[in-house]
Amino acid sequence: MASSLFLLLPISLFLVILIGAAFWWAIFSGQFDDTNEAAESILHDNDSEG
Repeated sequence: MASSLFLLLPISLFLVILIGAAFWWAIFSGQFDDTNEAAESILHDNDSEG
């Protein structure tokens, strides 16, 4: 039982740090700057052609 903790604990800590770094990068690279543009793009579509 204790030997599995020595394996799983570092793996889980590494994954937490990796996910935190990816989230940190996504925030500061502008991934969440304009969340309404994709939702409103369908409303501004021009369907009156032809």
